[in-house]
Order: sequence, then structure tokens, then C-alpha cells
Amino acid sequence: MQILNIATYNIHKGFSQFNRRLVVHELRERLHELNADIVFLQEVQGEHTGHTQRHHNYPTTSQHEFIAEKIWPHSAYGKNSVYEGGHHGNAILSRFPILQSSNSDISAHRFESRGLLHCQIEMLEQRRVHCICAHFGLFAKGRRAQTKALIEYVSNEIPYDAPLIIAGDFNDWRNHIGSELALNLDIHDAFSMHQGQPARSFPARFPLFRLDRIYVRGFSVIHSKVHVGGAWKRLSDHAALSTKLKRNE
Repeated sequence: MQILNIATYNIHKGFSQFNRRLVVHELRERLHELNADIVFLQEVQGEHTGHTQRHHNYPTTSQHEFIAEKIWPHSAYGKNSVYEGGHHGNAILSRFPILQSSNSDISAHRFESRGLLHCQIEMLEQRRVHCICAHFGLFAKGRRAQTKALIEYVSNEIPYDAPLIIAGDFNDWRNHIGSELALNLDIHDAFSMHQGQPARSFPARFPLFRLDRIYVRGFSVIHSKVHVGGAWKRLSDHAALSTKLKRNE
């Protein structure tokens, strides 16, 4: 029986809510404590020349490489938003080898750059798991288009019987996306499977809205948790989610 520990986190480009403090060092510590096998990250700063000049302790590498150091030997980054002096996007960190990775642009309009980062990860006994890190837009019309794009991508690129994990920030506070994914892809929200409803993850200090998700296919859910309060309290504007999965035979 193979157990997988999964986490997803919108890290807000390594700054606290309202961009008051650089918190990427604390973020790394908290994520290391989760001891996840695979981590899905959104709003990861790949490069920002201004931050390196203003903050003496800003990482010298990209944020996903900085966070992965010593814990996750394999990682992939999907550059979504590019601007003067830098770029940011999604990332996947893994204890297991990433055999292939690709990034697809699903931006609904020019004001929000969004993407799907797809990795094929080799587990024990040469078993392969498909992982997609997603960050959907703020507006309902754009999210509908992005949901359609995600369904089309998975249908065309991933075998229907392949184990699949899709995690990230879906901005889906009305929970419209879950039923579409269940109907078209037979993929289900891990927190709903374990606790009966999606997780509340925003704002992190007092979570009210269900914006972040971990969707799974081919797994049973053993445990799920929203990480709030304590050392997590003053980090990102989103709460981190984690779940423990058992692969179905």
C-alpha cells in the first residue's frame, strides 16, 4: 500500500498579506514541517530584480528552488506572468523523480496570466502519477473558460485510468468547478471525500471562503487538514492545505 502526503499553498510571492513582510524563509520552514511528498505551489516568484535589491535576505535562487532545498530533490516551474524585472507562476516539488513536465497557458484575458503545470511523477515500483498545479482567475467568466480548458487538457493528455492529482488556487468560492470535474473527469475534492465539504482557506487569518482545492482520482483519502493559526498565521493570505492519500489498487 503506497501512502502519499500532498500539500498545496498559494504563497503570495513570498510576502505576507498586504505585502508588509518578506516571509519566504518562514514559509519554507512551515512547508518543510509538513513533510509532504508532493507540494503544489501558486504565486511563486521565479525572479524579481527589485526584491533582491530591497531585501538583503531575499533568496538568490528562484523561490521554488529555495523552498525545495534539502527536502524535495525534484521540482518544476511554470512561468505564467512576465513583467519588467521578473516573473511568477506555479511550481511542483517532489520527493520522487519528475519524468516530464509542461506548462499550458489558460489565461482568459490579458489582465490575468494563468497556467496549468503538468508533471508526470514516477512513484515506487515504476508507477506513474499525473499532477497538475492550477491557478484560476478572479472572475467567473474566466474561471468557466479555464475549467473547460482543464477538462479538455486532461481528456486529451492523460489516460482516463491514470492516477491524477490536481491542486491549487481555483478562486472557486461558490464551488461550481467541483461538479464539472467530477462529471467529466471522475475527479473529486479530497476534503469533501474526507470531511464532507471543501476546505475553507481564505483569508488565512480567519478562513471563510473555499478557494483552494486538492482534487484526486485513483486515491482514497486518509486525512485532510487546513493549516491556520500559530506559526502559519502571519504568512500568506491563503491557508495551506494538506491531505494523506492511499493509492487504490
